[in-house]
Amino acid sequence: MARVKGAMMTRKRRNKTLRLAKGYWGSRSKHFKVANQAVFKALQYGYVSRRLRKRDFRKLWITRISAAAKINGLNYSRLMYGLKKAGIDLNRKMLAEIAVTDAAAFTALCDKAKAAL
Repeated sequence: MARVKGAMMTRKRRNKTLRLAKGYWGSRSKHFKVANQAVFKALQYGYVSRRLRKRDFRKLWITRISAAAKINGLNYSRLMYGLKKAGIDLNRKMLAEIAVTDAAAFTALCDKAKAAL
């Protein structure tokens, strides 16, 4: 039986990693061993950051809502509780967007929340 050599698949696998490492500094983009470590770490960072992004945005939305609520004489927790009691079901992303773009509408929401309290 003929001996199977894996040069072609090895070369393909290495080139795939080197393509992912394109633009990295120095030997991180040229030498397979170093590039492999760099790509592995970069993919790990990417995986973690996709989860952290969700936390960061939620934190940003809460900060924006809190700042706008303080202008209208409420704190964040009282505003959210008041909106829930009033039956207004808006997520934090939309509330933050309203707070930034349409101050009059946000003031109306704050008034409804105050009335429900």
